[in-house]
Amino acid sequence: MTQNYPHISRRNALRTVAGAALVSVAGCLNNGDSSGTPGDGTTDSESKGPLKRVAVDGTTLVVELSPEANVDQVNLIQPNGELFRKRDVAAGAQQVSYEIGTTYEPGEYRVVALKGEETVVEITRSIEPAIQIRDVGLYRNNPDKPWDEVYGESKTDSKKNGEAFVTIQNSGNGPDAVVELRFTGDVPNPVEDPRGSGIYEKDSVVIPAGETVDLFSDSFPFGSEIGDEGMGCSTDGNSGKFTVGLETRVIGQEVTKSYNVEYTDSDEMQNCEITISEA
Repeated sequence: MTQNYPHISRRNALRTVAGAALVSVAGCLNNGDSSGTPGDGTTDSESKGPLKRVAVDGTTLVVELSPEANVDQVNLIQPNGELFRKRDVAAGAQQVSYEIGTTYEPGEYRVVALKGEETVVEITRSIEPAIQIRDVGLYRNNPDKPWDEVYGESKTDSKKNGEAFVTIQNSGNGPDAVVELRFTGDVPNPVEDPRGSGIYEKDSVVIPAGETVDLFSDSFPFGSEIGDEGMGCSTDGNSGKFTVGLETRVIGQEVTKSYNVEYTDSDEMQNCEITISEA
């Protein structure tokens, strides 16, 4: 994975007004000390303190309280020190929850439990995504993917043949959302700035922490028509390199990965063999 930190996209610049999705965060809460981190990018374990568990459930951040907890309010504090949300704890309640979207600021968050105006316990957790491109493939080479579910009857097989999927993994401990998908370089139809998001019938796709999601293209990158700056099949064969690029909402940077590609055995795109490998 390549992450170009200086690049801030026009979509990422607008992330403070983007749509809501979900946050994933969890912690071991024992007087504020954390324990191990499981392989899915989150932390999640029990505690003997009043804050028993902090974890994600769907689009909701849930703070579970121990039965003996004597607190009446739990606050979530942003990295800039400002209050994000506060929740009153009803008598006998054993959890409070927060809806948090993909417009959050990544960094250190504090969960603060209070009795009256006195802090009973406070813990700090980092909430930050880590987006990686894991795989890319074509309709013709991957018939097991749910192409019909994604594209339905709106595209014929010949049209789907030019589309691609990109597998995205979030190995961080907070969610993100992909808002643009691009294919540039040696493909038949390179698109530097696709109309819309470049993702089929979606403006954005949420990638929860610890999860892997397939994105499906809508820019026909391996289409039958080879553009002026594109590369495609020929009877003599062609080979080159292309780059998949993503714009994401939370992390505020471009994520890219390059692949080698070979086109052989035909001068017509629908009949030739296309082989993709990591560069």
